[in-house]
This record gives sequence, structure tokens and C-alpha cells, in this order.
Amino acid sequence: MLPAYRAPFFDSLARALPGSLSIFAGAPRPGEAIPQADSLQTAKWIKADNRYLGRGKLSAIWQSGWREWLTEVDPEVVVFEAHPRLLSNRAMLDWMQTSGRPVIGWSLGPVRDGSDILGLIRSFYSRFSALVVYSRSARQAFQDLDMPAEKIFVAPNSVESAFADALLRAPQARPQARAELGLDQRPVVLSVGRLVPQKRVDALLRTCARLGNGCQLLIVGDGPDRSRLEALAAEIYPATRFTGDLRGEALGKCFLAGDFFVMPGTGGLALQEAMMYGKPVAAAEADGSQRDLIREGENGWLLPADDEEALVRVMREALGNLPRLEKMGAASRKIVQETATMEKMVNGFLAAMRYVMANRESKP
Repeated sequence: MLPAYRAPFFDSLARALPGSLSIFAGAPRPGEAIPQADSLQTAKWIKADNRYLGRGKLSAIWQSGWREWLTEVDPEVVVFEAHPRLLSNRAMLDWMQTSGRPVIGWSLGPVRDGSDILGLIRSFYSRFSALVVYSRSARQAFQDLDMPAEKIFVAPNSVESAFADALLRAPQARPQARAELGLDQRPVVLSVGRLVPQKRVDALLRTCARLGNGCQLLIVGDGPDRSRLEALAAEIYPATRFTGDLRGEALGKCFLAGDFFVMPGTGGLALQEAMMYGKPVAAAEADGSQRDLIREGENGWLLPADDEEALVRVMREALGNLPRLEKMGAASRKIVQETATMEKMVNGFLAAMRYVMANRESKP
């Protein structure tokens, strides 16, 4: 699929490539509440017919039309999500390698499930000419599966910074944002992301309730878990506001209004975006890049997964020293500008492409 947040990256990559970039993507599963891009400015988007099979860990996806797309585009190299459940990607892998053309896998890290017992996961990843990952920890995880280090490239997950830069320069932008959102003077704890159980927003609600009424909780996003979370908030922490899914300036104002960004479960670009807006951060699993971005005590906290007691301790420490939080936010912005820019993400993909094209005569 092509989420709205990913469109700027694909257009940036298309502008950096000497040839053309064709994107093959379909729609998310109904009910997933993933906002889709409307269009691409530079890259060409070919619509796929996504067919979803099964549920949960047993689910799989088949994208009809892949053969027609590859035949028409006749690509020199293909990049796709390296996950075994994407069945049509396996067929594309065969199609490309039959003609000796390279395929790059894009991944958060190796899949860890029962199939790894049979060595199927290692065999699957070994077929790629190169791998692109978001973080150093993901790169190490692939090396632990005996993937050659020279075939693994880090492209840090990133967002376009121009919008945040403009909002941060605007006079009185932060107090105006707080007023528009109906927030009072108490510290604002911010959560941004799709509302699904694995985000563990319920743990954040329970933590705020345990800490008393000293903060406001601003939850930005939508998804199948929203009604359950709203009911829980009404019961245990009424000082919570749900905004629904927001984009552009409306989302930017939420980041401006926040004092502390917390991601207690899985997540993605919201962590980088919070840092771009100069926010101190706390994250657990995220997308793997949190260990490259969060420096304990300098700009935030790394949370143990599924540990509410640790979350309580961190939030009590953070909210107990607001001047320190402001300094940590400034450090966040500096770190993300140095390590996770759109330019670095694009360059990571370009480096992988140069590598596979230079070695395309070699067997993957």
C-alpha cells in the first residue's frame, strides 16, 4: 500500500534517480484505518489489486496485476517489502531473478516466528541481492542470520522537515496551537499513530491515571481500537482528547502543543516527526530505529517492551522536571537533523541500488 506519510519519500527518491521510478501499490485491508496517498508528484503510481488472505500471523497478501506491471515497466531493479507473507513478492522475485536482474528487500528486520525453526526465514532473505533497513539493530539482526554485511544498507526512516521548520519559525505558534486544541496549562503528553492494540495506548492511559491529574493526554490517530480506548479514557482518565487522524498543519499543531511524546508499543515515523518538532521522547518497540535516535538522559528514554511499571517511572521522572524536558526536546531536534533526514534515507536506497547494479552478474 502507499500510506500518505510515505509519498514525500517516493517523490524524493524519484527526483534523485537517473531513470524513472514506478510504484506498484494497492489499498489497505478494510478497517485498517491507514490514510492513503492521493497521488505522487514525480514517481508513477500503478494501482495494484490487493487480495488479503486470512488474519493475524496467518495472513497473507497477493497483489494481482504484478506480472503486467513488471512486463510493462521492464525494471532494472525492483525494491519491495521483504516479508514472507507477501506471496506475490515471491513470484516477482522469481520473475526478476530468472532474467538475472537484482531485487532489493526493504525490511524492519528479520521475521521471528515458528518458520525460523525450519530455516525458512534465512533461506528467504538470502535470495535478495541486497537489503535496506531502518536501523543499525536491524542490520545486526540480519548479520546474525549470516547475511553478508556488505549487502545490508541503512536508510533511516524519516519525514520531510520543511513543514516542521516553517511552523517552528512562526511567532506564537505553540500557544496558538494549544488554544485551538482546547488545552490548559498542564503538561501535554502526546501519542500519535494508528489506534491498534499493538500501539499499547491503553498502557499510556492507565499510566496517566496512576500519576494523577497532573497532565493532559492528546491522542492523535484513528483505527479499530479507538472506541475501546475512548471508553477506557472516559472511565479512568477524562483529561484525554482524541483528535482522530490528522495530516499537514493540523498534525503539526499537535506536535507543537505537546510537551512529551510517548510511544509505548510499536510505531514508525511519529517518533522521528516528534523529534523534528523538538520534543523529548520515550519509546519501546517502535520500528527498530529508536535505539539510533534516543539517547538516554539526553533526549529521552528507551522503554522496556510491555513494562507498565517502567512507563510509570519514566513518565513520573519526565513530568517532574519540565525545564529539563525542554532541553531534551532541543537535543531531539539536533539528533534527528544529524541522523535521520530525508536525504539520508534516499541516499541509503541509492547506495543499495548502486551496489546491486554493480554486482548484477553475480548470483544473489
